[in-house]
Amino acid sequence: MNNQTNVKLRLSNSELWGGLIGLALGGFVIWSGLKLKLGTINDPGSGYVLFYTGILMCVFAGSIIISAITEGGPTLASRWENVRWSKPLLVIACLAAFSLALEPLGFLLASIPLMLLLLRLIDPVRWTLAILIAVMVPLGMWWVLKRLLLIQLPSGLFGIG
Repeated sequence: MNNQTNVKLRLSNSELWGGLIGLALGGFVIWSGLKLKLGTINDPGSGYVLFYTGILMCVFAGSIIISAITEGGPTLASRWENVRWSKPLLVIACLAAFSLALEPLGFLLASIPLMLLLLRLIDPVRWTLAILIAVMVPLGMWWVLKRLLLIQLPSGLFGIG
């Protein structure tokens, strides 16, 4: 029994560390909410929602910590075994290129190639479907944001979008 308890209380338990980080983050959110003033339920202050969100974060993090202590969990090293970095790095590169192209090209001309790259390279979709989605989704988002919600989007050098 003692040996089994030692296994569950390992310092390399990734769920334990995740719960502790979540607890610290929740504590910071609670502190930030208190710093902004809570107010009352009838007249909430700017920290009201933040404070109660922090409490929820601490409750969830506490349940993760309790689960990690009672049931154990995978080690930190096992989480990183056989990790393939190519796709996450490719997504980061695509998003960086999108952020650089957004102002000069505009929303539509930057979004369509981004969608096409993501649909073809990350989880390959056949070309006909990828082109259809890559064109229709940014057009739909453009219509909702620009026409329905009246949000100003960058139109770029060509004035498209």
